[in-house]
Amino acid sequence: MTLSDRQAALYTLFDQLSIPWTTHEHPPVFTVEEGADIKAALPGGHTKNLFLKDKDGQLVLISALGETQIPLKHLHREIGTKRLSFGRPDLMEETLGVTPGSVTLFALINDAETRVRVILDEGLFDHDIVNFHPLSNDATTAVPSDRLEDFVRATGHVAERLDFSAL
Repeated sequence: MTLSDRQAALYTLFDQLSIPWTTHEHPPVFTVEEGADIKAALPGGHTKNLFLKDKDGQLVLISALGETQIPLKHLHREIGTKRLSFGRPDLMEETLGVTPGSVTLFALINDAETRVRVILDEGLFDHDIVNFHPLSNDATTAVPSDRLEDFVRATGHVAERLDFSAL
């Protein structure tokens, strides 16, 4: 399935779930800092997404506000895993169907085996609208934050919420 087919499937799922969405195309961005100008022009909370793996092979996707500090050295104690490190690009592509720079909560649509554990930053819910890449880093899709868990459930996953600001 091509990227455009996967994006079409994503938008179709949003429509089936009655989740309003808007996508803005832009030049590719690979880091939170690179997207600063784009983010300034788009309303809502902007996100960063981390694909992590623990020493036992458990996969974790963290979706958080872009400015959220995520204490990777100690996070495993908070979420009950072994020490965490960034997942390899080939594993990311195998499980989420995306490449580095395009990691997004929306990639859960590609994890049919539900191998990835999902953790959402409580800070996301402080914004009415939140922005994620729609499976590629050359666009940003805005959705209501109060519908994130509906999306996660529709992909067969369970969303865990964590207040990173309290860590």
